[in-house]
Amino acid sequence: MDGEILTTETEVLLRYLQGQRDHVLGTLEGLTEDEMHRSMLPSGWTFLGLIQHLAVDVEHFWFTAVVGGKGVDVGTSENAWDVAADVSSGSIIELYRREAQTSDEVITATPLTAAPAWWPDGLFGSWRLQDLREVMLHVIAETACHTGHLDAARELIDGRQWLVLTG
Repeated sequence: MDGEILTTETEVLLRYLQGQRDHVLGTLEGLTEDEMHRSMLPSGWTFLGLIQHLAVDVEHFWFTAVVGGKGVDVGTSENAWDVAADVSSGSIIELYRREAQTSDEVITATPLTAAPAWWPDGLFGSWRLQDLREVMLHVIAETACHTGHLDAARELIDGRQWLVLTG
């Protein structure tokens, strides 16, 4: 074990979550304002809509509201996927970074076995995450799924690929 660095499970999960966040932000590098606002799918999906969704519906919702107990009024919240044309990409990216930082503060202050401090009863039917560990795994999986969306959309714009393994 000489020289081996041991980490806590929380640190490992945070490292994986940060890796996905870095992938999200790295995929955006070099895109113009027009490209960030461009609809990429018939649904109207845009890069900025996805980033705002990750900030509001993923980071804020799961860590600040559910784990941190701040709650949200899910019946009156706006559609995070909608970003007005006059909103800058920098402001949405900064929102994502701030929410991720706040999430990290909640995560490091909460035991992995802690049950959610708030739960949106009725929103998900009988499905429920039991503790911070499950919330973190859910957010890592959701963020990873969305990095795939970003990768595909980015490749459609300019051919850029995040990670290509060649044989």
